Order: sequence, then structure tokens, then C-alpha cells
Amino acid sequence: MTNVPPKVSIIVPVYNVENYLTKCLDSLVKQSLPNIEILVVNDGSKDNSEKIIEEYAQRYPEKIKAFTKENGGLSDARNFGIDRAAGDYIGFVDSDDYVSETMFEEMFLLAEKHQAKMVICNIQKVDENGKVTQKLTQLPNMPEKIALESNFSVFSDISYFACNKLFKKELFNQRRFKKGVHFEDIQLIPQLLLECDTIAQTQNFHYQYLERTDSITKTHTEKGLDMLKAVADVENIFNESQYSHKKEELKNFQIFEGVYSFLAYLAFVKKEELFYSMSDQLVLFMKERQIKIQDILKYSRFGKNYLLSLPLKKKIFYLLFFGGQKRLIRKLV
Repeated sequence: MTNVPPKVSIIVPVYNVENYLTKCLDSLVKQSLPNIEILVVNDGSKDNSEKIIEEYAQRYPEKIKAFTKENGGLSDARNFGIDRAAGDYIGFVDSDDYVSETMFEEMFLLAEKHQAKMVICNIQKVDENGKVTQKLTQLPNMPEKIALESNFSVFSDISYFACNKLFKKELFNQRRFKKGVHFEDIQLIPQLLLECDTIAQTQNFHYQYLERTDSITKTHTEKGLDMLKAVADVENIFNESQYSHKKEELKNFQIFEGVYSFLAYLAFVKKEELFYSMSDQLVLFMKERQIKIQDILKYSRFGKNYLLSLPLKKKIFYLLFFGGQKRLIRKLV
């Protein structure tokens, strides 16, 4: 059994997650797909994470491969795992999250069935007691097998998390996560999608994304500008891709990831001066791409007006922002 190459390599970057790591690793060693390897990359943790990893590597030597490296950040740890992955497919699981037992079996079988280089599943946000707080359906009203040429709205509709997807390893032949930046998923995953002709999806909520009480209150900083840089990187690859003629979908991607997602981040920037300087960067981003206010207000996702589907607080924030009433926003958010 040990000489058989794994079908799937699951990469788990670890940094100071001693309170959550056991639940994550339990969900992976119990996977119903037998032929997997779990590459656990300790990215310079200073807590008891290393000890937990060693215990699991001893208990499950046929499944868990443990590595320790100097701290280099999430992208660096993922790239470290990619370089050492032996599977035909690669998946990523964040070390404070966990997954259902059948996640990788179902996604692997879908990839093989449809010859899909990327497979997507739905996500549930959960609190620290395991209670579901939000269900994130990724591609409603889409079939199991999706031909991108005829369903390219997917490009601007899906959420670009790395962790709810299974990737054919060959997608990483020329590409890696960008180091030293935030929003590395937005920067890379769309590039990988552009290499695909066919993707597949399951409507099952396999991935459990933990909303940690210690991370919700984190300060939002100028690192949010990395989001706009990520979109610019994707644009360059898009214009060289087989889908370069799909201009409407590119514009929708710019609006969703470059405007709405950026504004969602900006709403929690507490320093007033920084808030306004980042706002100015967004205005410049829109001007350079000839994105008009009416384009944003009319933007549709999954066939519905996106603004109308937002919670009231967000809706007010966006409308005030686009109306130029930025000074009032500070009091409303």
C-alpha cells in the first residue's frame, strides 16, 4: 500500500493553531478516500502545534507527512507543500477549519468522471461550537459538469477560496501562490480557472470554515490594497488566455472582486486618513478600467442584482460611498 502513489495530496499550512489543529487533522485522517497523503507544513509555529503534528504523524505514518520550516506566511507554506505533493490532485485545508469525511472522495470521483481540472464544493461558516452560522452556496443553478466556454459567468460568480476546491496537479506546473501578499487566493485561483475547459461541482457543504472569535476583530489595514493588485495580476493573465474575448465577464470580475469585495474590507478600516487614501485608490482603479457607478449598481451575480441582495447595513454603506457621502459612512458602519 505504501508504494502506491496517492490520488490526492492535501496541504495543511500550520501557524499557531494549537486549539483547532486536532479537529482539522481528525477530519482529514478519517477521509473515506483511502489513497491520500496529508502534507502538514508547520510554518514556524511558536505554540504546541508542532507537538500535535508529531503525534498525528506517529499515529498515521501512512497518511501524514510532517514538515517544519521557517515562518514564511500562508503562500510560502502552501507552495512548500505543492513542491512536495505526489498526488494527481491537490487540495488545501486551513488548519483551523475542518471538512466532511467524504469531501475528497466525492470531489476526486467528480474530477475523474468529468475530466475536470477543478472541482468545487459548498462552504459552511461555523462558530467555535460547531454551529452553522452561514451557508455559502458557490454555484447555484449550475449543473454538475460545467463547460466554461458556454458557462463563463462562472468566472465572475464564484468565490475564489483555495480551500473548497480540488485541483489537477498540472495546473501548478507554472504557477504558485504569490508570496508576501494578502488575498493570494484572488490572485492565483482565477489564473488556474483560466487554464480549465471543464470544471465540476457538488452542492454538498463539505468545507467547514471556522469563524474564530480571535480573528473577527482584526484591524483592517492598507494590506487591503493587495486585493486591487491581485485583480490587476489576473487581468494580465486573462488577456493572454483562451477566454480573452469574454470582456463582460472580466468586467464583472473587476466589479465583484475589485469593487464590492474591496469595499467590504474598507468598511472596517478604522483609521480615517487611511480610509480616505484607500478610497482614492479604488476611485483610480475604477477610472482606469472605465467602471462607472451605474455598472456597479446594476451588477448581477447568479442572475440577481447583487446590491439588492445585500444586508441593509452593507447596502447603505455602498450607496453612500457611491453617492460621495464618505464622511457620513464613518458614523453608520
